[in-house]
Amino acid sequence: MAAAIGVRSDYTSADLRRFARRSGDGDQVRRLLAVALILDGGSRSEAAKVAGVTLQIVRDWVMRFNEGGPDGLATRKAPGRAPILNDEQRARLAAVVEAGPIPAAHGVVRWRLADLAQWIWDEFELSVTRHTLGRELRAMGYRKLSARPRHRGQKGDDIGDFKKASPPVWRRSSRLPRGTPVELWWQDEARVGQQTKLTRRWARRGSRPSAPKDQRRSSAWLFGAICPAEGKAAGIVMPRCNSEAMSMHLEEIAFHVAPGAHAVLLLDQAGWHGSAELVVPPNITLMPLPPRCPELNPVENVWQFMRDNWLSNRIFRSYDDIVDHCCHAWNKLVDQPWRIMSLGLRQWAHGY
Repeated sequence: MAAAIGVRSDYTSADLRRFARRSGDGDQVRRLLAVALILDGGSRSEAAKVAGVTLQIVRDWVMRFNEGGPDGLATRKAPGRAPILNDEQRARLAAVVEAGPIPAAHGVVRWRLADLAQWIWDEFELSVTRHTLGRELRAMGYRKLSARPRHRGQKGDDIGDFKKASPPVWRRSSRLPRGTPVELWWQDEARVGQQTKLTRRWARRGSRPSAPKDQRRSSAWLFGAICPAEGKAAGIVMPRCNSEAMSMHLEEIAFHVAPGAHAVLLLDQAGWHGSAELVVPPNITLMPLPPRCPELNPVENVWQFMRDNWLSNRIFRSYDDIVDHCCHAWNKLVDQPWRIMSLGLRQWAHGY
């Protein structure tokens, strides 16, 4: 019979019982008390009987204690199966997902899990199921999201250049007295009409749920502006988009700017935003966004959120009904400043 393994002597049984009292790991407590019994002169058989395990398990506990002390007896998480993809392969997969498929080469216009699984086999000769690949992509931070339109004439460098150049401009405006607080606002308009969009909804797999769809064409324009850093918003509903409506919206924004502060209002280059007839309040400075770059305007996210949750999948009886629903939805957003911050804060603009 092999000789019993000695127990390290730099810890006393009282030390182990003190560790056990502080531990929140029940299994570690059981192991510590078993080793403490051995240090008190008890036999390994007695320790195994008290712990309800075999002598072999007690021997393993002693070896773990000798190697790592009390921390060596903590419950260890099972390592699980080795990942199918290594870091280099994940990086290549991420690059392929970001670039998207080439229809002529891959035969699809968007990646499906089946397509990516085939790409992994072609590149690495690794077989992976769609379920496993979906879990891997979620672990890498990817989700299946609806795409937003991108104008075909958008210049690739406009967005990056604007993000780099614009923050210093609005932070040190020469027109303002030194120390004037600057509020950063974004503005946009959304058309809300009887022909509402149909949003995704939960349903059984294999089915196609129905939603009401109107063919009439009455509509209104919701002018909205948000100040994400302060969680503020200002909006009006108008029958059409023109300089007069925009001037009224600027008055509404100016009313919500804090006393003594100045607002820098970022907006697209629509015709009524730069009209000579536009009346700009003295506490607002307009800053146009680059052309064809709606990605820079977080109000686009506000519109998507409002349509998905409050303004879609419904029938509007009349123009007045549209106005009532727009006002209700906008006031509901105003009552949720945390929502405005979540939708509107941008690292490049606010530096969070």
